[in-house]
Amino acid sequence: MAVINITKENFEQEVLKSDKTVLLDFWATWCGPCQMVSPIVDEIAEERSDIKVGKINVDEQPELSIQFGVMSIPMLVAMKDGEVVNKAVGARPKEDILGLI
Repeated sequence: MAVINITKENFEQEVLKSDKTVLLDFWATWCGPCQMVSPIVDEIAEERSDIKVGKINVDEQPELSIQFGVMSIPMLVAMKDGEVVNKAVGARPKEDILGLI
């Protein structure tokens, strides 16, 4: 499944109302560690059809960044049934990211 670009306009439908666990990647183009995590997140999206993977650009979606209390990026958030079940800040290896889900 392809990565979904999450915005404030599609957040409710794609994340809160999702019947699957959702992995969110909060990132920015200028963030070096985000560039390291991005291909891993893309890979997870392709390999795991049982979850939904979304990316949120913190510069373009400040409302969502505030809603999730993003202080540092990359920040990965796992959500199930509209609730945050896990989160981690900083670049992580694939195994650690999968462990969030």
